[in-house]
Amino acid sequence: MNSKEVRKKFLDHLEKQGCKIVPSSSLVPENDPTTLFTSAGMQQMVPYLLGEKHPLGTRVANSQKCFRAKDIEEVGDLRHNTFFEMLGDWSFNDFFKQEQLAWIFEFLTKEVGLDPKRLYVTAFRGSPENNIPKDTETADIWKSLFKDAGVEAKDIDLSEKNGIKEGERIFYYDENKNWWSRSGNPENMPVGELGGPDSEMFWDFGADLKLHENSQWKDQPCHVNCDCGRFFEIGNNVFMQYVKEKAGIKPFANKNVDFGGGLERIAAASIDSPDVFRTDLFLPIIEKVEKMSGKKYGGSDSEEDKAFRIIADHARSAVFLAADGVFPSNKERGYFARRVVRRALVKAQKLGINENFMAPIAEIVYNIYDGIYAFPKEKVAEELEKEETKFRKTLIDGLKELEKMAASIGNNLSGRQLFDLHQSYGFPLELSLEIAREKNIIIEEVSAIAGFVDLEKAHQELSRTASAGMFKGGLADAGEQTTRLHTAAHLMLAALRQVLGDHVGQKGSNITAERLRFDVSHPQKITAEELQKVENLVNERIAEKIAVEESEMSLEEAKKQNATGAFENKYGDRVKVYTIGNFSKEICGGPHVKNTGELGKFKIAKEESSSSGVRRIKAVLS
Repeated sequence: MNSKEVRKKFLDHLEKQGCKIVPSSSLVPENDPTTLFTSAGMQQMVPYLLGEKHPLGTRVANSQKCFRAKDIEEVGDLRHNTFFEMLGDWSFNDFFKQEQLAWIFEFLTKEVGLDPKRLYVTAFRGSPENNIPKDTETADIWKSLFKDAGVEAKDIDLSEKNGIKEGERIFYYDENKNWWSRSGNPENMPVGELGGPDSEMFWDFGADLKLHENSQWKDQPCHVNCDCGRFFEIGNNVFMQYVKEKAGIKPFANKNVDFGGGLERIAAASIDSPDVFRTDLFLPIIEKVEKMSGKKYGGSDSEEDKAFRIIADHARSAVFLAADGVFPSNKERGYFARRVVRRALVKAQKLGINENFMAPIAEIVYNIYDGIYAFPKEKVAEELEKEETKFRKTLIDGLKELEKMAASIGNNLSGRQLFDLHQSYGFPLELSLEIAREKNIIIEEVSAIAGFVDLEKAHQELSRTASAGMFKGGLADAGEQTTRLHTAAHLMLAALRQVLGDHVGQKGSNITAERLRFDVSHPQKITAEELQKVENLVNERIAEKIAVEESEMSLEEAKKQNATGAFENKYGDRVKVYTIGNFSKEICGGPHVKNTGELGKFKIAKEESSSSGVRRIKAVLS
């Protein structure tokens, strides 16, 4: 079964169960500074899981574009991807375990056609120290579903120690595997946070392939969460039925469901391939790389086949990131776009590809997703071509610097020099080592690599620390100051359009409790005089103490009323519109104040370029 069929069957199946289908949101989260990218389908659903009313009701489903930067270094095996689609459905205090598990089991076995004898599932072991019972309710539902399908399904514990025996199909795991909350384990949850047990589903590629016996885990018991590759996680059902209170974990009044299933993985299971790169989502890209390199992809663990997979994954990710306005750069999201492009380029060079290849692969990506997603094709091609050309020059400059370093210290390179090449020229460690060997430059590889790794770890820790500070707070918690700044952003956008023209549109935002950062489309620097006019207009509206009115309507009606909105496709056919007098009318899903008089004094702190044709404004309230 191809990916378009899997995606359509999922959405059609959930629609039959009363779920409203919502579009995918952008890879760049709207008004959520807690994360750089949309990395899970549930991100746009957080307000509704917390109790806010969704415009389309209590049952929704979609296929969400996701990007996980933390998996960049994992890509190269048969199953990891940086960009992927997450098939999801949600219940906002509507259906619960019985309905969810039955619907998903029916989708996998009837719609996709997976053999139930090769499906395995998990349930939560319980946490006595947190007074959370074992989730036997989920296990019992699974037993009934498997029984109806003619499959024996015993539930057992400690399979990670004892392995799997005949008839065992439902496995209990602890909170490290089968508990979900935004903060992780129950003890890490702050007061007020929701969480609950989850139930994962796995496809078994079978013992005959001897994937476990030929893996590094061959001397350990094989179980569904073993990393040997025999079992393939294809979906997870999260049951948000608990809340953290001062007295500990307690049952939550609402019963929410959050399901996520990887499209790439379900498509791979449907063709019984442990290699997601054999699916129609990647195979055309692989074939293009074969043609350009003159080499054949074999699906093995060889460095050559890993290079094929890295190119295919990273090129696809770069296209989708660029389509959502994330272009390669040294800043924030752009840093990760640059990483995937450059890593793909290095691997292409290893395969003997010395011509620019991102634009041709982008054309293939467009064809794969024809009718599913729209792409600004010219802009994507322009930005990726520019980055490729730039990095080829970086490689040349880096090579000169490598030779210069070696000559200055007696033809020897240390971990520090290798790390400097990596940081300053984008030189991957493996490329530096390879070139050094070819040029007979001496490297004490064990100590040099160890030094490089230590410096890289220190750098990563510094980045994590900086990120933790950078992403504190935000609209996800609907704090009072953040809400004020979010409302002020509406006024500022309307003022910018009034001063600069109707071509001005929102291109992104990042709002914390301290300040708002707002990107808008405008071809040139905004002058000091224009900024002052914008500031004055906003403060005038604040002084008028105008009521902020909320209404729900169809997207069509919102457009007729000339409501603006950079993310107007996010909520489907029904949207929320916030109106501030005759000054601002905007489609939006975030929290707002009731009256502009609550905002205080508005001040623009900075204006600068964000990218080509996009200006960035930072502002505060006092």
